Amino acid sequence: MTGLLWRPLRRLTGSLRWKIALTTTAVCCAVAAVLGVLVHNVVARQISGEVRKDVDRDLENALAAYQYGTTIGAANSALDPPALPAALRALVARGETGSMVGSLDGKPVMWAAGPADHSALAVWQPYGDTRDRLRDIDTAILASSALAAGLVALAGLFLANRISKRLATTAAVARRISAGDLDARVGLAKGPGRDEGGEQDEVRDVAVALDSMAASLQERLEAEKRFTADVAHELRTPLTGSLAAAALLPEGRPKEMINDRLQALHLLTEDLLEISRLDSGVERAELAHVELGRAVERIVAGSRSAASVVVVRDAVVLTDRRRLDRIMANLLANAEKHGRPPVQITVEGPVVAVRDHGPGYPADLIEHGPQRFRTGDPGRGRGHGLGLTIVLGQAAVLEIALDFANAADGGAVTTLRLPIGKLTPGS
Repeated sequence: MTGLLWRPLRRLTGSLRWKIALTTTAVCCAVAAVLGVLVHNVVARQISGEVRKDVDRDLENALAAYQYGTTIGAANSALDPPALPAALRALVARGETGSMVGSLDGKPVMWAAGPADHSALAVWQPYGDTRDRLRDIDTAILASSALAAGLVALAGLFLANRISKRLATTAAVARRISAGDLDARVGLAKGPGRDEGGEQDEVRDVAVALDSMAASLQERLEAEKRFTADVAHELRTPLTGSLAAAALLPEGRPKEMINDRLQALHLLTEDLLEISRLDSGVERAELAHVELGRAVERIVAGSRSAASVVVVRDAVVLTDRRRLDRIMANLLANAEKHGRPPVQITVEGPVVAVRDHGPGYPADLIEHGPQRFRTGDPGRGRGHGLGLTIVLGQAAVLEIALDFANAADGGAVTTLRLPIGKLTPGS
């Protein structure tokens, strides 16, 4: 039970705002304690000194009267009183005079004593009121320290809360940018590095730097997208004409080689156009309920692939049939081109696993995901490295979770987790 209560408290006090507030409060309490002790000592020495002066004066008068043989008649003086503190009695025995706080009849008094022949002549004054004054002063010091610590803690929490909120906002924007939302901005309108009073503001520096980085990154990616789309569109027209012209060539090996290369260039152009559409965010899925196991079997049969399909458990998923076909076709083509048979596809509920028995995925692809124009194996076969990139883009449109890994006994494994949900009206 204690552990359950301690965990939330530790999470709470582990935040930046509480760390700043607790640190500020601790420093304030330490300063208040030191100042309180100093004030107490100074005031106690001053008040006690006043009482000690009075009792020392009474002692001088009593000793003078004793030396002149005058009878000691004061009510607050006596020779060798039984209540005289032992320390003060020992001091008088050495021929010295002194004073100290003690008690008489259960009440606090200030004693002063000096040698009178072989006896100790002592005087005293009540010390109860003085002790009460010191106690009241200590109470006032403690109350003032507690009030000051509370006010400083509130001020520290307020300031820390402002800093923490701005940092949390900046962190949230950074996470959105990492997730692909390049339009996300912290949005601080004032100049970099200055707060409302013109002072240096490091939190603003971080926020402005993040906004600047996001804007620069967005500009570069937009330029890359425009370049990809423009190149693909510019290639499409002359490529279509080249294909038509190649069809007029006489039959033979030269014609086959030209057609082969033109077809490869045509596929590259279509892939680039598809990627540009995916990058632009204009692609919208036409969702429908699909029996996943049957759909995968149909895709494999239509591709004329030698891959085997095992449906452990079928499930009805919400997806776009055409886009699912595209994803599976690209995964099968990648497995057959860069892997080795047998290629196995397993359907278990809404999860599809595509596995080959080749060298597996490169470590860089597993860690960072597919990258354009990188097949991961330049020496094996042909390809421009866009197949898995298209798979990644189409999966994002369909909200399919993708996982690229290598099997323990060799071979690449791609796992798709399709969403299951009710079909909303108008989808």
